[in-house]
Amino acid sequence: MTSPSRTRRPGSLRGRLVWGVTLLAAAAVLTAQTIGVLVLHSWLLNRVDQQLTEFILPDRAFVGAVPPPSGPAPESLTLPSDFRVTFYDASGQKRGNLGGGRKPGPRLPRSTSGLQLSKGHQAIVPAVSGDGHWRVLWKNGAVEGTTFVVALPLDTVEGALSKLLALNVAVFAAAVVGLIAVGRWVVRLGLLPLTRMEHTAQDITAGDLSLRLPDTDPRTETGRLGTVLNDMLDRLQQALRQREFSEARLRRFVADAGHELRTPLTSIQGFAQLALRHPDRPAAQRREADEQVAKNAERMTLLVDDLLLLAKLDHEPAYRTDPVDLLSLAADAVSAAAVRGGGEHRVTLSPLDATAADSELEVVETVGDPHRLLQVVTNLLSNALVHTPPGTPVDVRVGTARAGRTTGGTDRPGRTSASVPLAEGTPICVIAVVDQGPGLPPEESERVFERFYRVDPSRSRDHGGSGLGLAIATAIAQGHGGRLELDTGAGTGCTFRLVLPARA
Repeated sequence: MTSPSRTRRPGSLRGRLVWGVTLLAAAAVLTAQTIGVLVLHSWLLNRVDQQLTEFILPDRAFVGAVPPPSGPAPESLTLPSDFRVTFYDASGQKRGNLGGGRKPGPRLPRSTSGLQLSKGHQAIVPAVSGDGHWRVLWKNGAVEGTTFVVALPLDTVEGALSKLLALNVAVFAAAVVGLIAVGRWVVRLGLLPLTRMEHTAQDITAGDLSLRLPDTDPRTETGRLGTVLNDMLDRLQQALRQREFSEARLRRFVADAGHELRTPLTSIQGFAQLALRHPDRPAAQRREADEQVAKNAERMTLLVDDLLLLAKLDHEPAYRTDPVDLLSLAADAVSAAAVRGGGEHRVTLSPLDATAADSELEVVETVGDPHRLLQVVTNLLSNALVHTPPGTPVDVRVGTARAGRTTGGTDRPGRTSASVPLAEGTPICVIAVVDQGPGLPPEESERVFERFYRVDPSRSRDHGGSGLGLAIATAIAQGHGGRLELDTGAGTGCTFRLVLPARA
């Protein structure tokens, strides 16, 4: 059994709108009809009162009303139709009537003491018989002390009002039925955009996230609601795609990390088992095995260090905010690369715009962590030395510019970056590492910033690479508000640029 205190659930929006509009319109119609009836009743009553007020009784009508007291009024006196006159003598007694007809006259007392009237003021009294009413007026007569009451029937007024009320009832009933029908149609038409939104939302809930709400007219409430919901769906779909991409990237990252760690671990395990099975091996074999164990352990250490560093950089690391001279930093990286390369490559330092006639090296300053920025430039130089044939020239260029299609701005064909472009026109500092090697085809250049991706896996392993260098460099560049970008093509060499905001 339902508890009486239980809150009733609200009806549908369509039903509430239909009944609300119907009730308001019905109230307006009923109010207009009531006002109309009252106005008509007042007007008709005023017409009757005007007739009573303007009624004049001739003096000879009172001849028979004085002596003899019971004498009738003169028969030769006639009154307008429907008028009734009742005479009272000086003593207040009823002496006679004028007027006739089939209608029952007004019910009046035999003496003026019983009249509940005020002279000069109209009143309504019932008829002698039946349901009729009369409008009466008490006046003074022509003979001193005499009075009379003039009356008019109200059957015309009451009949007109009865017909008008019957007509109003019929009109009101038809108006309510019409309002309900028209209201349902208008509300259904007005809520049609919401109905379409409902059907689209059901399809989206079923799994089709590519659908969008069709009604987006900014001039309507439903259109503005549709625009907001479409924006929300766009962000939701983008967030789901990013989540799926992040999950896939994490799975790939874990698989690649496991694969990278398994290789040296397998080698170490193999040499350890060999040592246990053959403890009396020659010293030269033991030394070779120990060197391989140490080499693979060093590879594991480097890989674990890179993984820890990348995890630290991914979780909003705290960078120093010192003034950094990128020209000095690039010079240090070039000197170290020249020593490390053993003279197999010619590494030079030049201005960013080396083609200009008046170009020369200049101090280029930014704000950041000099140790981390040097790590990025060293990594770019190391990649250029490792992935190009011996004797390939490598040029490190330093300078300032403004972000645009040429450098640091919107991406263009042949340019790859894992970071968003800088706002066009932003003052920037650039360190570019340019080689004249074989370059990279598009399918490889699109993936160079992925973690554990190697263009040449065998060469990278020989030199201890983990495939995380460019990912680490990208994270450092993004942490400084800049980005790392690559311009390359098959046979055109590679140009890696470290783009950073200029010091204000």
